[in-house]
Amino acid sequence: MSVVIAGGHGRVALTVSRLLAVRGERVSAVIRRPEQAGVVRDAGTRPLVADLATASAEDLTELLTGARAVLYAAGAGLGVAPGQPAPVDHDSIVTFADAAERAGVRRFVMLSVMGADPAARYRDNPLVETFLRARGRADENLLARSALATTVIRPAWFRDRPGTGMVHLAERTGVGDIAREDVAAVLATLLSTDSTSPRVLELIAGTTPIHDAVARHSPPRRPAPR
Repeated sequence: MSVVIAGGHGRVALTVSRLLAVRGERVSAVIRRPEQAGVVRDAGTRPLVADLATASAEDLTELLTGARAVLYAAGAGLGVAPGQPAPVDHDSIVTFADAAERAGVRRFVMLSVMGADPAARYRDNPLVETFLRARGRADENLLARSALATTVIRPAWFRDRPGTGMVHLAERTGVGDIAREDVAAVLATLLSTDSTSPRVLELIAGTTPIHDAVARHSPPRRPAPR
């Protein structure tokens, strides 16, 4: 296999799968329920059934062995209770990263969220605050791992409109929104890039072609040996 996507049944993840499949990539998707397999297969992806909330690092290592890159695109979006995040928004991310290291995967792309911060404040909704803090802690955990070439992407609000192929990708973008299709296209491009790590990049709609936006944050290619 080439790329493994955690949370492969999600709308963004399915679009990433289609884009990678068109490029000739072999893609596998970790899904929670067997009945989700048909949709995943239709996207050109091989389903791998595992519950991220309960799977061990050993379980996931077996699924990731042989992959060259992984994308974590799972998420619950709210905490279980104030101060208690859903497992897929923190604990499962750490476990998935442990498995990636054990499997020898180098490239790790993380679909996070704008506003993720261990000290996030969201007084109007304690569950959202719990979610943002958990995601912030998970992002920090990933970035601290020298064995992983991690890029954390924090998009603004997703919009259900056609993608434009034009984005603003930067350490700080300011407020905005972005089409789901463009988020998926950025993630697919990052998965085909050696590394933009270790860094956190925010993402909103903009005026820069996606390939150029990613290239600005990629290391220069080394010349081939003569």
